[in-house]
Amino acid sequence: MYVCGMVLAVPEDRLEAYRSWAENGAKVFKRHGCLEIVESWEDFVPDGKQTDFRKAVAAKPGEKIVFTWQIWPSKEALAAAEDRMHVDGSLDGGEPPFDAGRMILGCFAPLAVMGRS
Repeated sequence: MYVCGMVLAVPEDRLEAYRSWAENGAKVFKRHGCLEIVESWEDFVPDGKQTDFRKAVAAKPGEKIVFTWQIWPSKEALAAAEDRMHVDGSLDGGEPPFDAGRMILGCFAPLAVMGRS
């Protein structure tokens, strides 16, 4: 298992545009081997004293935080999928409904997993 996660700020009035963009992307990632994707819209994101999700993505007034992650079979499977998606144009899905320059992206090898076999 390999986890690719992102934190981003989406204008509140772009919720449906984001949902549509994410659903279309999920179909592409699934075709290329992604096992699971979770897209989470801000419900409770407190302001921190030193740092928090909003500060991390330089969220502006009226933007909501999205926390999303993808589960891939392995780091190698993700790398191969990315190569294929660049070649076949799958990643050319148009402009995202958020400022991608402020997105945080990171990939992780799990240390412990509960609830999955």
